Amino acid sequence: MSRPLTATIHLSTLRHNYLLAKRLHGGRVLAVVKANAYGHGAVRCASALASLVDGFAVATIEEAIQLREAGIDRPILLLEGWFEPCELVLIQQYDLWTALHSMAQIVDIEVANIHKPLTVWIKVDSGMHRLGINAGDFALAHARLLATGRIDKIVAMTHFSRADELDSQCTPQQIDRFTKAVAGLNVETSLSNSGSILAWPAAHGDWGRAGVMLYGGTSTDRVLPDWPLPVMNFDSKIIAVRELAAGEPLGYGARFHTDRPTRVGVVACGYADGYPRAVPTGTPVLVNGQRSRIIGRVSMDMLTVDLNDITGADVGSTVRLWGEGLPASEVAAAAGTIDYELFCNVKRAHQIYED
Repeated sequence: MSRPLTATIHLSTLRHNYLLAKRLHGGRVLAVVKANAYGHGAVRCASALASLVDGFAVATIEEAIQLREAGIDRPILLLEGWFEPCELVLIQQYDLWTALHSMAQIVDIEVANIHKPLTVWIKVDSGMHRLGINAGDFALAHARLLATGRIDKIVAMTHFSRADELDSQCTPQQIDRFTKAVAGLNVETSLSNSGSILAWPAAHGDWGRAGVMLYGGTSTDRVLPDWPLPVMNFDSKIIAVRELAAGEPLGYGARFHTDRPTRVGVVACGYADGYPRAVPTGTPVLVNGQRSRIIGRVSMDMLTVDLNDITGADVGSTVRLWGEGLPASEVAAAAGTIDYELFCNVKRAHQIYED
């Protein structure tokens, strides 16, 4: 019998979430499937979306090639562009779109052996100050790229640093800087990530980039009736039950002591599986669909839960770690992180795909 840790991926929910992104954004929307589709399985998720999407986005050329070799023929954008000039050969070979984030990369295009015009998304630094050409240099970059004669289409893109904060003035300021940078130029635009698709209509340009919202992750404080719908149910089972008297220690470091006679369920999941070690006692779980709590420290392969007051709990009972009925964002908040990280860290679980 195999270890009972499963990540069940609901592909129909994934499609629902993509269509919601399309409806909210208008125009075209890329489905972001980087980092193995945020831990959900890039090839299976891309295949499930292929008939719906306007294109995909990934972080690395290896991720793009994996999709192409799996038969995905929709447009694929490299969000970080190329890391070495030699990758321009692969960008052409696999018919990829690419971001460009520095003036030095224009030189790479000028001197490369380009046999097929490129679709280039110029990243504009509108205030994130991570990657991107300075907003004041966009017109020059645009002109230099066109002058190479090697460009099929240019899209201007930017990325928001605080789109998840509905009361922040940073996003309107970034929209304004970006709008001024591209004014008067014949380019398509892409401003919106998940948070701004959901909450900032003023940022809805020609292309949206739907990332964590596809997977039901919380990218903004805005809540809609049909979102977030979780795509992943992360579940395990109780593999042992202990009966402890009041005052007994539990787990590494003896950080938890029972304050009454306590039934303890030992669950086959730990930080080696991607469950965050940092969660404190009291972090919620669902046991047989009933809300309970983690007690004691999470260890590498196991965690322990409180079975007092849980009807019918015993060896073999299902434990939901996050998913339907228990948002990953709630677990993430207990761990001092975000649900993006929880999804990306899942490993050693049996992945089950349901349509």
